[in-house]
Amino acid sequence: MASKIIPALMLLGFVIIVMFTFHTTPIKSIASSIGSGTFSSISPTLRLKQYWMVFFKKGPAYQNGRSDSLQQAHIRNIEQLVKVGKLVVAGPFTDDGELRGIFIMDCKDSTEVISLVSKDPAVIMGKLTFEIKPWLTNGIGQ
Repeated sequence: MASKIIPALMLLGFVIIVMFTFHTTPIKSIASSIGSGTFSSISPTLRLKQYWMVFFKKGPAYQNGRSDSLQQAHIRNIEQLVKVGKLVVAGPFTDDGELRGIFIMDCKDSTEVISLVSKDPAVIMGKLTFEIKPWLTNGIGQ
């Protein structure tokens, strides 16, 4: 019986320490802020910024084999988007599923994202299609 009480008391002590160590800060309702269109300052301690997630999917001209010249052109496009400060994160998915890769972009609106992503050589050639999702976060580049 004592062998069960000691671990329970240790766990209780740990929980109490965690409770006193971490202080929560009340935040205004994110849902009401999203509804009102206010993203930049939900509370004095939490600032959300709009980014755009671009999910690349297999397009109608997708082939499992790689076209080195098309891949090189795709990489040059990625490098250019990074250089002008529009692309924050990019990378492929490695499971050979329908989703092939992701961009996280820092653009003013979805129209700008569409304009930039539509110029990617892999999209132009039909190897990839894409879907855009608005994404709020704090901490990237702030």
